[in-house]
Amino acid sequence: MTQRAELATVMDRLAVDGVVTEYAMAVDDGDWTAYRALFTADGRADYRSAGGIEGDTRQVAAWLAESLAVFAMRQHLIVNRQVRFGALEHDTGDTASVRADYLNPMRFASDAGPAEPDLVCGGRYTFALLRTAEGWRLREVVVHEKWRRLTPTP
Repeated sequence: MTQRAELATVMDRLAVDGVVTEYAMAVDDGDWTAYRALFTADGRADYRSAGGIEGDTRQVAAWLAESLAVFAMRQHLIVNRQVRFGALEHDTGDTASVRADYLNPMRFASDAGPAEPDLVCGGRYTFALLRTAEGWRLREVVVHEKWRRLTPTP
């Protein structure tokens, strides 16, 4: 691999990582316009393993907005990111896949102020990305929830 190709790969890794980070921030901030903008026009998301829905980004963003409204605090920590680049139309690096673990503490909305999270869940995401004229975009997001813990009410 030449230095130019190695630099391009590093730049693509950073860009793909940035999309994953923007995804987490959009969900945590409830910025559904930003969420939808991270996807390709035909992008889809699947939250069924976490009790959600599967659908296009418009449907999923509406479901997330409604479902997550009960949480005043959300924080997706997406770690252990494994990035792989693929080929499309006989070029290299047109597609990417990311497997990453997540930890997601959430706090129900209340007047009690900051305290322990009421719900904590964890699992693994799989992201499929495509290089577009606008940069890297998500084609598919699949949530594989492995566990959840609800804090008992006193």
